[in-house]
Amino acid sequence: MSTQAEPQRASVAPARTDKPSRTLLVGLSLGYFMVLLDMTIVSVALPAISTSLHVGLSGLQWVTNGYTITFAALLLTAGWLSDRLGGRRVFLWGLAAFGILSGISAAANTLGALVALRLALGVAGALLLPASLAVITNAYSNPADRARAVGNWAAITGLALAAGPLVGGALTDTVGWRAIFVINVPLALVSFVITLRLAPETAIKQRSGLDVTGQISAVVALGALSYALIEGPAKGWGAGLVVAAFVLAAVAAAVFVTAESRAGDAAMLPLRMFRSRGFSAALASGLLANFGLSGLLFVLSLFFQESRGYSSFSAGLAFLPLTLPTAFNPIYTGRLVGRIGPRRPATTGFVLMGVGALLQAPFTGDSALALTATVVGLLAFGFGVSFALPALVAGMASSVPPELAGIGAGALNSARQAGALLGVAVLGVVLNLSSTNAGGTKWALVVGGLTLLAGALITVTGLRGRTAS
Repeated sequence: MSTQAEPQRASVAPARTDKPSRTLLVGLSLGYFMVLLDMTIVSVALPAISTSLHVGLSGLQWVTNGYTITFAALLLTAGWLSDRLGGRRVFLWGLAAFGILSGISAAANTLGALVALRLALGVAGALLLPASLAVITNAYSNPADRARAVGNWAAITGLALAAGPLVGGALTDTVGWRAIFVINVPLALVSFVITLRLAPETAIKQRSGLDVTGQISAVVALGALSYALIEGPAKGWGAGLVVAAFVLAAVAAAVFVTAESRAGDAAMLPLRMFRSRGFSAALASGLLANFGLSGLLFVLSLFFQESRGYSSFSAGLAFLPLTLPTAFNPIYTGRLVGRIGPRRPATTGFVLMGVGALLQAPFTGDSALALTATVVGLLAFGFGVSFALPALVAGMASSVPPELAGIGAGALNSARQAGALLGVAVLGVVLNLSSTNAGGTKWALVVGGLTLLAGALITVTGLRGRTAS
């Protein structure tokens, strides 16, 4: 993957000098919101999906991870396509695919069909993220306006996290689990119409050829590792298919590293970027952050409904102490990072997340004390997320040269989604080791909490302190 864009084609329209309509930003942000919402809205619907399609824990892990596998693996390639074909065009394609696939997902009657559709939705989602940012960058020619637009676009992350469990629970209880996919259809349609009418044509850049070997090996490595971790408990860790999946994942990972080292700066992920300590730290801690976040959402969604007997909507309400801080605190975190740098906010965030998970582990009953521990633990976790994630973005941006900023941002997003995939798979394994859901939840929270505290060690030693003036 090329790291520097060559001169734009002469056919590209001149840069806009007028300020775009606010409606355009709403349309672009709506598409991004939909992609992020699909990551969390499924969580509280898992028990209903299990009952409807007659699937167990491993099946639910595939429903969750199917989306994440392709989304994580294809983000960097989606950025390449956005540059090569134009962000506006790719964004419209992604919207159309996401809306259509969501509608079809609502009609899925088997686990295999639903997982296949989730894999396809991950591809469409990967197209939308970098393309929407490319359209914003092209539409807002004034640097100050562009910065505000990108900030508003990025703030959607917290809003989607807050809305996902609540909206998913409400829809599942009132209409049924299929409604969590149907809701994407009108969202995609509105975003499509706005973008089609108001978005300017984006610059098309000449880029080097697609890093096919790196892309295929990344997908195979993530998919094979997910299969081994999800199917291992049911089939047996020594089963032929499970062992073969582990071997395939290792071979694919080795092929990826070899391909990237030979491709140099044309690689999907140039390995010279790892010479920066800050880049490596941001990538590793980003992976661990989503390992804990997605793993905890998966485990606690099942716990709230299977062990505490909550309805889907009540489970969504139970997550509010976690999700609400992510809707408002990142604004403060951004200002804080600007003053003192990313290291301390990120470290504080990981400590809060780790403590928040560990605090809940001993209290898996339904006593008043256990309920209090859940609320306090989730609140600490939520504030931790809202401190850590914006700081990691800033830490990434300050650790790579400007010409690699796009690849750096894509790599961080990919690492985070890979962490989400592993969090669901690994904590699902831990959950399976116990004979009761409550017992498995306790140990899953312990593993998740300790993993997040390890993330704090990485950020405190690897990220930069005060930013340069």
